[in-house]
Amino acid sequence: MFRTLINKLSTIHSHGFHTTTCLNEVQLLTRLRVVDNSEIGKRAMAEGKPPKVICVYNKKRVGYIGDRVMVAIKGQKKKGILVGLKQTQKVKVPKFDSNNIVLIDDNGTPLGTRIHVPIPTILRTILKERTHAKGADYTKLLGIATRFV
Repeated sequence: MFRTLINKLSTIHSHGFHTTTCLNEVQLLTRLRVVDNSEIGKRAMAEGKPPKVICVYNKKRVGYIGDRVMVAIKGQKKKGILVGLKQTQKVKVPKFDSNNIVLIDDNGTPLGTRIHVPIPTILRTILKERTHAKGADYTKLLGIATRFV
């Protein structure tokens, strides 16, 4: 019985069936949901063409809460901050139903004036650590957030 099971498994693998689970992480070509009220984000989401990740700015090339990413949206390249992810998170970080992004300029100011979904409170400490005196100011993103989880 054990030998027949092994033979069945070997024939399944030879036919090219995959047995891996789907990945719930933000990597290259992952579709995201724009959650601010920026004009380009609203148009892209209304047309059903969500932005796709083309670069993740960290060494692992897998995006986590608070990471900067470059996305392709409506034929343009824009930067954004990940504010909600599907993947399994660290302790005290909520897991969301979709991968959410807020679009920003090169200097860190958000393109929109309001964020429609609640964002995690851990994002406050993450973004304050990444704000530099001469560089990007990510605390403006916390100012337009309406709710925290």
